[in-house]
Amino acid sequence: MEVSRDLALVATQAAEERKAGDVLLLDLRGLTLVADYFLIASGETGRQVKAIAEHIVDSVTRSGLRLLHREGIERWVLLDFGGLVCHVFNRADRQFYGLERFWGDAPRIWPPPAGGETAGRHAG
Repeated sequence: MEVSRDLALVATQAAEERKAGDVLLLDLRGLTLVADYFLIASGETGRQVKAIAEHIVDSVTRSGLRLLHREGIERWVLLDFGGLVCHVFNRADRQFYGLERFWGDAPRIWPPPAGGETAGRHAG
């Protein structure tokens, strides 16, 4: 299921609204069949991780995507919306697992590069 860039940005905005740290949105289209987009974000406490994840679910489902699978509670929450997979970590686990390193070739959509426009090979 292809997810539009706009829906991926809805999830990104939801993470930002809950003060997630180091929010990163990667465009995986053409690199893997796992998902079109990966959102990776961090929380300082288990409570914040949970709040970020819940707000992402609320925002994305209101925008039309259905949550297919949820795993984890406070240290690492994985939210699978089909073409959009969101990972919300506590800071220590994010550093340990380093998902960003596995997807070094993926264009970064968020944060926007210097100049203010979002990056990526594909239009939304």
